[in-house]
Amino acid sequence: MSDTKYTFETQKVGLDSIYNARELGGYVLPDGRKIKKGMLLRGGALAKASREDLATLSSKFHLAHIFDFRTRTEVFLAPDRPVFGSDQIWLPAIDETSETMADNTLPEEAYADLVGWLARNANNSMLQKAAKDIYTSMITNEYTQLQYTSFLQTIVRTESGGIYWHCSQGKDRTGLGAAFILAALGADRELILKDFLMSNEYYADVLASSLELVKTEPEKDVIRTFIGVNGKYFNDALDLIDRRYGSLMAYIQDQLLLSDQDIEILRQRYLE
Repeated sequence: MSDTKYTFETQKVGLDSIYNARELGGYVLPDGRKIKKGMLLRGGALAKASREDLATLSSKFHLAHIFDFRTRTEVFLAPDRPVFGSDQIWLPAIDETSETMADNTLPEEAYADLVGWLARNANNSMLQKAAKDIYTSMITNEYTQLQYTSFLQTIVRTESGGIYWHCSQGKDRTGLGAAFILAALGADRELILKDFLMSNEYYADVLASSLELVKTEPEKDVIRTFIGVNGKYFNDALDLIDRRYGSLMAYIQDQLLLSDQDIEILRQRYLE
């Protein structure tokens, strides 16, 4: 891969009221091609987006679709503000029914004060396990796979306009979506990991202050996972994909049903 130093600053798209808003555009792939600017945007929810940023999404990026990977509870508590001219597509990446049955869902009080709630509960063994399994559980869950399949197939069928996808903080579910698109476009693991970990740059201040509230390494991993992104656990998920499915490319073709033709369409549309 090119030694270009990608950072949040190089990838941000000037949407200051939206958490972690940036793009895949500008990344150089191993074959030398570059992802086109202003077409593939990722970030956080649009619940608190300013009028100016909403107008920018419409007039500058001409968004065709906005994908929302949040749960029903998250959407209810903080509904997106609409963007003129864009379809808003709800694709909850987590099977909320299964999560509820397994007692893996966060209580509503956690959404009101996530940092404080995590600091008080980071020593909980079930929360620590949920943090450890967050990425591996999503990539192996058939419900989640179907949601990302719909996400990718809709993008394949979108002939014009930009794409924006998000969850609440624009990092985990959004990051997986970005990883799948990057893999389809021909990115290597280094670039996929770099893009995923970039969320930690955006959340650096709150992540650092939150880590000071806990003491043990398992507690810190909970903070790293739910405030930022956890590179160790994400690498575990990529390793699991290699072992179980052969490679990330094989995964997006066999589990997320992207055909060779679909991949070629995406590369012709988004690469230069």
